Amino acid sequence: MPDYPKEQLRELYNNLPKDLQKAAFSKEVAQNIYEICHKNEITNEDTLFDISKNIGYVFLGLLPPNELSVVLEKDLKIEKNKASQVASEIARFVFLPVKKSLEALYKIEIKPGIKPKTVPLKETPEKKPKRSDGYRESIS
Repeated sequence: MPDYPKEQLRELYNNLPKDLQKAAFSKEVAQNIYEICHKNEITNEDTLFDISKNIGYVFLGLLPPNELSVVLEKDLKIEKNKASQVASEIARFVFLPVKKSLEALYKIEIKPGIKPKTVPLKETPEKKPKRSDGYRESIS
């Protein structure tokens, strides 16, 4: 991703919806990014800064959210699976709270990145024991 002049970034920021402006400098968003990166063993300060910068570009309309994974992999040289995991978690915890504004900005639908893993249940018929009930009296 190229660097953009500060004046251009400021102009884009001023034209954003209020929730995107707030998210761009939110402590909660910064904390989420930090936790996601550390959970995925990304601790280099320069890499953390570059990831945050690219997330800012998403908020400003310069980088579509669905391309974040590719940028993490190609530009920041993060291993493909890790880049995909980080991008999915960022989509879920950072982009999802401002989903409507991002969808309007990019004219796309944003889906949560991580879906809970479900294990299909095996349907086994319930078998009843074949034994007589000793407490039952016979009716005659």
